[in-house]
Amino acid sequence: MKKYLSLIYLGLLLVGLLTLVACGTSGNEESNTTGSDTESDSTEESAADEPEEKKVLQIGTDAAFAPFEFMETGEIVGFDVDILEAVMVEAGYEYELKNVGWDPMFASLQQKDLDFGVSAITINDDRKATYDFSTPYFKSTHMIVFNEGSDITSAADLEGLKIGVQNGTTGEDAAEKIVGENSSTISKYETTAVAFMALANGDIEAVVTDNVVADEYVANNPDAKVEAITDEESFEAEYYGFMFPKDSELVTDVDAALTTVIESGKYAEIYKEWFGAEPNTDELLNAAE
Repeated sequence: MKKYLSLIYLGLLLVGLLTLVACGTSGNEESNTTGSDTESDSTEESAADEPEEKKVLQIGTDAAFAPFEFMETGEIVGFDVDILEAVMVEAGYEYELKNVGWDPMFASLQQKDLDFGVSAITINDDRKATYDFSTPYFKSTHMIVFNEGSDITSAADLEGLKIGVQNGTTGEDAAEKIVGENSSTISKYETTAVAFMALANGDIEAVVTDNVVADEYVANNPDAKVEAITDEESFEAEYYGFMFPKDSELVTDVDAALTTVIESGKYAEIYKEWFGAEPNTDELLNAAE
């Protein structure tokens, strides 16, 4: 009898031990599962906290408009290029600047193949109907470039002369305001550089273009024997801006960065490097309001 009781007690003891082992295993498994879920949730939260990576912006230009953008030893350089770099660093964007040409840049922006364009682009109401613009970053006006000895003292003297302009620019608009829209005396060229070549070859008698570009050409080409004049009564001041596809979400970021670049003194530093003068940044900031 004692023998049987001992066996019974032994069996009960084994059952108890097995139960404890089973409970312990179950507890461990539950603990491991909970730990895994916690780690997974933590990873998801960390991923959610990470800032969304910004895309590399595709930016177009027409690198034939010194000193704003032009080719030098195979690279696009110029005042616009340096301003663009400062703004993109401030805004935190990486970008690729592509020399696509003037007319193709406009078409690519309209089709949203480019994120925006920078190419001494004048802000005006006609363009605003199709594109969006940043706040202004440069004030400009127009000048007339002609061969020395020509009897040109004002825009009115362009009447009856052969005039060269870059096609699709406000230089074309300025010339047409003087001699008439689609006048046969106006020759339209792909770039201002080609218009200057036409002037040198005697194909035209004057070029109407932006003042800084005109001054740059006269200063850098003394053998061309050309001079330049302005006519503030005939040529209104205008402002350049970055041009975007309509309803672009980038405008806000770029405007904020551009304002910071102007207010911080970085803009003035770049301006003086290219033009050797102090810019009127207050005028730019007021024009943006």
